[in-house]
Amino acid sequence: MRALFSRTKIFSTWKFCFSLIALVGINILAISAPGNSSPKPVLKLYVSTVGNDNWSGKLSQPNRNKTDGPFATIEGTRDAIRILKKQKKLPKGDIIVEIRAGVYELPGTFELEAEDGGADAHSRIIYVGQKGKEVRLSGGKNLTKWDLVTDEAVLNKFSSDVRGKIYQSDLAAIGINDFGSPGGGGIELFFNNEPMWLSRYPNKGFVKITGLLNEDPVDIRGTKGDKVGKFNYEDQRINEWKNEKDAWVSGYWFWDWSEQSHKVSKIDTEKKIMEVAPPYHTYGYRLGQWFYGFNLLSEIDEPGEYYVDREKGILYFYPPSGVKKGHAFVSVNKNIISMNKVSFLTIQGVILEGCRETVVKMEDCNQALLVGCTVRNAGDEGIVINGGIRNGVVGCDIYGVGSGGIKIDAGDRSTLTPAECFADNNNIHHIARIKRVYFPGISLNGVGNRATHNLIKQIPHMAIYFNGNDHLMEYNEISDVCYESNDAGAVYAGRNWTMRGNIIRYNYLHDISGFEGKGCVGVYLDDAFCGVDIIGNVFDKVTRAMMIGGGRDNNVLNNIFIDCVPSLHVDARGLGWMHDHPEEWIKDEKEKGTILGIAYNKPPYSTRYPKLINIINDEPKAPKGNVISHNVCQGGAWDKNVGFWRTSIEDKARPYVTMNDNVVAPNSAVKDSLSESFVIVDPLFTNQKNPKQGGYQLSADSPALERGFKQVPFGKIGLYQSDNRASWPVSKK
Repeated sequence: MRALFSRTKIFSTWKFCFSLIALVGINILAISAPGNSSPKPVLKLYVSTVGNDNWSGKLSQPNRNKTDGPFATIEGTRDAIRILKKQKKLPKGDIIVEIRAGVYELPGTFELEAEDGGADAHSRIIYVGQKGKEVRLSGGKNLTKWDLVTDEAVLNKFSSDVRGKIYQSDLAAIGINDFGSPGGGGIELFFNNEPMWLSRYPNKGFVKITGLLNEDPVDIRGTKGDKVGKFNYEDQRINEWKNEKDAWVSGYWFWDWSEQSHKVSKIDTEKKIMEVAPPYHTYGYRLGQWFYGFNLLSEIDEPGEYYVDREKGILYFYPPSGVKKGHAFVSVNKNIISMNKVSFLTIQGVILEGCRETVVKMEDCNQALLVGCTVRNAGDEGIVINGGIRNGVVGCDIYGVGSGGIKIDAGDRSTLTPAECFADNNNIHHIARIKRVYFPGISLNGVGNRATHNLIKQIPHMAIYFNGNDHLMEYNEISDVCYESNDAGAVYAGRNWTMRGNIIRYNYLHDISGFEGKGCVGVYLDDAFCGVDIIGNVFDKVTRAMMIGGGRDNNVLNNIFIDCVPSLHVDARGLGWMHDHPEEWIKDEKEKGTILGIAYNKPPYSTRYPKLINIINDEPKAPKGNVISHNVCQGGAWDKNVGFWRTSIEDKARPYVTMNDNVVAPNSAVKDSLSESFVIVDPLFTNQKNPKQGGYQLSADSPALERGFKQVPFGKIGLYQSDNRASWPVSKK
C-alpha cells in the first residue's frame, strides 16, 4: 500500500520546510554585501597608462614637472603596498587603488598572496576601475600588422569566393612561439571584443557517424557501439581534410551528454573511414552520433574563422569587418588574476580578458570579492573559488569563456562546515565555447554555498551543477540551456545518498528542450540523489521539468509547471538497472561503516539529516520519502507518459511517493488512475492566456490557494539593479 499522509500533516511539513529554509536564506544573505565598509579610504592610489612605477601613485595624473604621478602598473602598485605594510605605514581603513581608463597588457598573471590582502573587514584592499570609464586588464597581445594572403600554395587551399578576403599575421615576428593545442588551452584570436572561432566544418551544426567497423564492440544496456575510434562518414567534404596538417574533430560520440575533441590521425578517402588519435572516447562511438571538424586551413570560408599554422607561426583570419580598423588580439597569459590565501580584497569594475586558462583564481581566500567586472574572452573557466570562506562573485557579466562561468568548491563535507561563498546577481551567457559539457554557468561544490539572482542562458549543457551539502540556489532565471545535449539537466546533481540539505527555491526556468528537440530536464536529481527541497519554482516550456532519478527524501512543493511535457518524472532505478551503485554503497557501509566515505550515522550527519541514520535497513534502493505536494500544472502533461518519454512516474516508484493537493488544469494530460493525488480544476492564473504576462500569479479565488499554495514572488527572480552591476539594463536576448 502507498503511504499517504493526511492533508493536515503534509501541509504542516510543507510549512516547516518554508520556515527552515527562510532562516537559512537570511543567515547566508547577511554576508553577501560587497563594497567599502568605511565612508572614506585612508589611502587612495592611482594606476594610469601615463604613469610611472617610480612615482608615489598618490596623484591621478602626472604633475606639471612629471616628477610624480600615478603608478604605471597594478603590479607596481601591489609592490608599493607591500613595502608600506612592511614599514608599518598603513593606518587602519580601506585602501583604494583606482585604475584609470585604458588597456593594460599584463606581462603575466597578476599574482596576489596573503601579504596583499587587507587587515580585516574594515581595512580592505580595493582595486577598482575608474568610474564611468573602460578599464581592461588583458592577458593578450595586440595584433596590428595584417597582410592579405598572397602565397599561392595557401590561396589554393581556400574556395575561390574567399580568396582576397583572408589576412595573415606573423605571430613569431612579435615573439609568440607557444601556441598550445587546438584541442584546448591553446592560443585564441579575439576581434572587436568577441571570440573568433577556429575554422570548422560544418560552420553550424554537425555531420554524423554513418557506420562502425566494430573492431571492439560495446553494449551498454542495449545501446551498442564500438570502443575503437574508427568510423564511416558520407559527407564528401571530409575527403578534403586528408592533407591538413593538424585536423581535429569534436563530437558527442556515444552519449548525448558526453563530448570530446580528437586529433585526426588518418582519413581513408576511398572507404570513407576516419580514424582519430587515442585516447579514445570513454564510452566509445555510436552510429548516428554527431561531430564537426575544426582547425582546418581549407575550411576558412566564413567571416570570423581563423587558423594558426603552428609550424610557421602564421595566423590566417577572415575578418568580419575591416581588420586594420578593428581591435584584434591573441591570448598569451595563463590567467589574469591569481589569489592565494588572500583576505579582505576586492577587484571591482574592470574588464578581465585574454588568457588561455581560468581568468580569476581564488585559492583558500577569506572574503575576497570580484564585483561588477566583465569576465570574457578566455580559454577556460571564468572564476574559480577553491577553498576559503565567504568569497564571492557579485554583479559580473561573464561570457565568451571556453568552459564554465563560476565554480565554487569550498566547505568541509566531513564536518559539514559551510564556506558561505556565493555567486550573486551575475549575467552568465554564451560560455563553454570549447569544453561543451559539464562546465555550467555556476558550479557549487562542498558545503553551504549559494547561487542567487543570476541570469544564466545560452549554454550548450547545464546552467547550475551542485555537489555537496546545504547549498542554496534561489531567484535565478535560466533559459535556452542544454541546447546541444540530451539526457541533461538545467540544474543537475547526481549519484549520492549523503549530499543532502540542498535547496532549489524561487527560480524561473523556461524554454529548455534539448538538442534537436529531443528533450532534457529542468531540475535533474540523477542516480539516487537525495534530500533536496524544490520549492516555489516556475517551469515554463521545459521538457521533463522535474526529475527524481531513484532518490529519496526529496520535496517538490509549491511549484508551477506551464506547458511542460511532462511536469514530473520519478523512477525506481535503484530497484532496476542502476542497482549496482547502491549495492556498492551498501558494501562500503558494511566493510567501513561509511557511505561514500561519509560517517552518515554519526554527528554531524546523524543530527543534521536524521533520515540518513537507518537508510541501510530501510529499503535503501527504493525511492522512499519523496513528497510532491501543492504544485500547479497548466498545459503540457502532469504525470502521464507523453511522446517519446518512456515513463513519467514509474509504476514501481508510485507506492513510495506521497502526492497531495496538486492542482492540474483540465488542458493538462494526466494518468487518470491516480486522480486521488491531484484535483483537475482551473488554477485561475491572473492572465489565463499567458501566465507569464501576469507574473505567474493566481487569482484570489484560485482553488490552488485554497489548498495551501503560496504565491511565487516572481518579481524578485533574476538580476536586480545595483551599483555593483557591471552593466544595466541587461538584455535578455
